[in-house]
Amino acid sequence: MDKPARKRPFRPVYLLLLLPFVAALGVPFYNRVEPEIAGIPFFYWYQLLWIVLGAAILIPVYFWETRGSDRA
Repeated sequence: MDKPARKRPFRPVYLLLLLPFVAALGVPFYNRVEPEIAGIPFFYWYQLLWIVLGAAILIPVYFWETRGSDRA
């Protein structure tokens, strides 16, 4: 018979997932043109930067989650 799934406790590493969300909500902070990078206004490169940072933030969360899956 299958064992019931264990409920996993909340882990602080999951709070990292809130960083890109909160950074994108601060529109008045990044709603400007200066400083430009290669002619790209701050408004656009700030959002693109958070795409890369969001992917980098997912790495520790992924490894934390998969680290516990082999301990069944």
